[in-house]
Amino acid sequence: MPQNFSENHAKQFVVLVGGRGTRLGNLTATTPKPLMQITDNEVFLDFLLRNVARQGFDEILLLAGHLGDAVYNRYHGAVFGTAKVAVLIEPHPMGTGGALNFARDHLHDSFLVANGDTLFDINFRALDQLRQASSDFAAVIALRCVPDVRRFGSVTLDGQTVVGFNEKCDLPEAVEGVINGGIYALDRTVLDFLPEGPSSIENDLFPLLAKAGKLGGIASHGYFLDIGLPETLAIAKQDLPYQRRPAMFLDRDGVINIDSGYVGRIEDFIWVDGAKETIRRANDSGFAVIVVTNQAGVARGFYSEGDVEALHRYIQLQLFNFGAFIDAFYYCPYHADAVTDHYRHANHPDRKPNPGMIQRAIGEHKLSPDQSILIGDQATDIQAAGAVGIRGYLFQGGNLEEFIASIWPDK
Repeated sequence: MPQNFSENHAKQFVVLVGGRGTRLGNLTATTPKPLMQITDNEVFLDFLLRNVARQGFDEILLLAGHLGDAVYNRYHGAVFGTAKVAVLIEPHPMGTGGALNFARDHLHDSFLVANGDTLFDINFRALDQLRQASSDFAAVIALRCVPDVRRFGSVTLDGQTVVGFNEKCDLPEAVEGVINGGIYALDRTVLDFLPEGPSSIENDLFPLLAKAGKLGGIASHGYFLDIGLPETLAIAKQDLPYQRRPAMFLDRDGVINIDSGYVGRIEDFIWVDGAKETIRRANDSGFAVIVVTNQAGVARGFYSEGDVEALHRYIQLQLFNFGAFIDAFYYCPYHADAVTDHYRHANHPDRKPNPGMIQRAIGEHKLSPDQSILIGDQATDIQAAGAVGIRGYLFQGGNLEEFIASIWPDK
């Protein structure tokens, strides 16, 4: 790893799952609200945790309360993607701030936190990057853009600084604005400002930080769902099982990095201009970002699969520090001219122009081919995309961000 490279990004995501869910009535008498059944095999919290895991967090900490044993039994020790799940059960209701103080010894220096009964489809890495990059912000809030803030209470934003919170109002006409989306990037030291015992980060902490100019905010139009009411729980059952995410598929060599010939090690990697910005734009737009790359250098003995995977981890870490991420890397190490039998294959289904890697990604990540695009620098990339009904675009060098703007102006 280069000496000038740092890993400042948050690795931990905390989910608050301790509320009683009284508005759901008898439904939560024996089941915690985040564990409401959505399909035969999935509960609401599963959908949230998968969204956390795809953004590259290593640890998920669930802070449970009401019927906490049910949360513990289902999730403690579970793994979502590469994220390991742990569960803590608070001894009595402590509010959002009290729950974090209770878990203080288990919290990283930097972490994200969300409510377990809401799903806000945003780029979590953008929140973390803003908090890490700005010495001004001790916390950053995800803000939700709404056409009418009157029944919510709104947030006043000056650039990326939260300067105030406004109560619900009774104006005669709708007022467009932003409201608290319930996801936060925090520095653990902000817990010092909370009182002992039950407390609320929304009411006891954020107004103090806003007054001091220490609270950031990022507004988003991402899909939002709160299952706190019977009618919104019904929407979750109607929507979530059938959602398919659009994707931006990217070839690697020649699209993400300069293709200097068999790039398989970190020291050979150079970013294409605009590549990080392009990936961040796709993340912010709610697209999955999937890399699909032929890596014949493995078959030819120039480098190992371990080298490829180390390079991909390096790419991901650089993106985290940029407020971006790649959902998954798929690579094909097979080639007809391999130096060993293990990698020798005349026409492997994963090697582009064959669409095997793309097909696997569609199934494994619940992607929507007709809403997706692929960017490649070879005709074989475009052929692989066309084989599964995905629009392919040939990138012939230059600035990738400018190229994307020319073919994808509405994102």
